[in-house]
Amino acid sequence: MTAGPPSGDPSEQPPDEEPEGRLHPISATALAVAAGIGMVGGGLLRTVAVRLDGTAPIVTWIQVLALVFVAVFVGALAWDTWRTLHVRRQRLEPHRAVNRLVLARACALVGAVVAGGYAAYAVTWIGDGSELADQRLLRSGVAAGAGVAIVISSLLLERACRLPSRGDAP
Repeated sequence: MTAGPPSGDPSEQPPDEEPEGRLHPISATALAVAAGIGMVGGGLLRTVAVRLDGTAPIVTWIQVLALVFVAVFVGALAWDTWRTLHVRRQRLEPHRAVNRLVLARACALVGAVVAGGYAAYAVTWIGDGSELADQRLLRSGVAAGAGVAIVISSLLLERACRLPSRGDAP
């Protein structure tokens, strides 16, 4: 009796090599769609908030600093990952590598949504003569820039997680 699949069909024999799974970098299309969703939300925010509450939301420096902190944190993690894998040629534990890759992809998408949302919210204040329009425009613009910084640092982290293929190794 031979060891094989229970059905006995030779076409169901396991292959000699393990299939290689490959993840592709996050696409520009996915980032553009996320930014577009954020732009729609940010563009509607002022109108909806005024109708529901009577006043438009204020963007505080705490919100902006929180976004800057995330961008710096992800950027530092990208730097550390790059140095670990590509400079020192050390290995990461598999679960840590996956966690960093998932963090990179999630932050890239969320950063795109945030950047689009704050940018569209800032645009709604252009030319408005109200008392806090300039403040909202400035802070929303800086927050949108922080969202872009999150996307960039996330893409750098995703890139740092990439390893050379086995054929490229010496």
